[in-house]
Amino acid sequence: MTWQKRLFDLVFAGILVIVLGPVILVLVIYVFLKQGRPLFYVAERMKTPDEGFGLLKFRTMTVVDQQHDQGVSGAHKASRITPVGARLRAKRLDEFPQLWNILKGDLTFVGPRPPLREYVERYPEVYAQVLESRPGVTGLATIRFHRHEERLLARCTSAEETDDVYCRICVPRKAKLDHIYQRNQSLCYDIVLIVQTATNLFRRR
Repeated sequence: MTWQKRLFDLVFAGILVIVLGPVILVLVIYVFLKQGRPLFYVAERMKTPDEGFGLLKFRTMTVVDQQHDQGVSGAHKASRITPVGARLRAKRLDEFPQLWNILKGDLTFVGPRPPLREYVERYPEVYAQVLESRPGVTGLATIRFHRHEERLLARCTSAEETDDVYCRICVPRKAKLDHIYQRNQSLCYDIVLIVQTATNLFRRR
């Protein structure tokens, strides 16, 4: 990651912390009152093919042991989404705590979404190239494919089916979009993608 991109992350994240601080505080109180502790969900994601980090989100699902929380989320996990979690997910408010990950340097604003370790280990050739860019909160693949991915996985009724669809369709499609982003990456392009992300969020019901 270039120093210009890192500087932009720090400045923009600092501004958002100031502007969104009251909103985040309200969300903390709301989550605590409506569904109690834990307030946050920390999930391991990969920053590089060899280095993981704790991705921070507001908790949107009921708590289960790690053995039953593996893999991406499909319809087989839908029953675990809390009413509060559904509201947060609808506008991606659950991702506000990732400002902390940006300030720490785990994430950038724009880049490939950070993958689970299990998929990085299963597809090392794919993620060796994808993770040449620092993972981001949003990106070209998020904008172009996220809603379609949600619909695909929402039809999967078992962990096995979810894994098959994700590996067969989602991994290669998102990797292709991530490669397009890498070839065109610039600070101006990042700003364009941030604006598109914000616009899409306002449009979502």
